[in-house]
Amino acid sequence: MIGKEGRVTGRIGPRLVGEVIIPVRGGAEAFYAHPVDATEEIEVGAIVVVVEYHPPRTVYVARALA
Repeated sequence: MIGKEGRVTGRIGPRLVGEVIIPVRGGAEAFYAHPVDATEEIEVGAIVVVVEYHPPRTVYVARALA
């Protein structure tokens, strides 16, 4: 899971639990998402990369570099 890219579908930010869609096992699945940098806000539609994975459905993400 770590290193996979996904798209934000629910705003991620301080004290917010956001949502990302990540391609998994030939499909796409939703995961609860938190920012790795606790002060960062990531808007809907942004591409992010998974930095930490906490099974079964939580990821910590950072904005993907373009």
